[in-house]
Amino acid sequence: MSENTQPIRLAGAVLEAQRHGCAFFHSPDEEYRVLLPFIKEGFERGEKAFHIVDPKLREEHLQRLESAGIDVAAAEQSGHFELRNWADAYLRDGHFEQDKMLALLQEVLEGGRQQGFPLTRLVAHMEWALEDRPGVNDLVEYETRLNYLLPRYPDSVI
Repeated sequence: MSENTQPIRLAGAVLEAQRHGCAFFHSPDEEYRVLLPFIKEGFERGEKAFHIVDPKLREEHLQRLESAGIDVAAAEQSGHFELRNWADAYLRDGHFEQDKMLALLQEVLEGGRQQGFPLTRLVAHMEWALEDRPGVNDLVEYETRLNYLLPRYPDSVI
């Protein structure tokens, strides 16, 4: 099957052409119960995984991936998996700048294909947006702009 005909599943549903989703969870256990099958499916298909997490939860995230049978160290070494903290993505220079984040997402999605991956599955934790951070008021505009950007790519962004 080609990358565009293989179904991509999230929470029991198949993601169609629009593969940008927002998910809210009641607990970390619920979050990983939903996201781990989606993440693991991407690894099994040889897709790139790019995750952005709260720096305080980085080790827990890695442990959850390992518990699902993902060899995180090997995946990182091969370029199959990249994990960034908020400060290395959303909050570069200490605040949120939507133009920089949109440029980063384009770079990541285009870069995955340049590295030879058929698709990229991007999982981004955004709890920082609940804090009083500079630039957080631009988040709705950013998400709107993202909805115009992401249809150019077949990748999944959650």
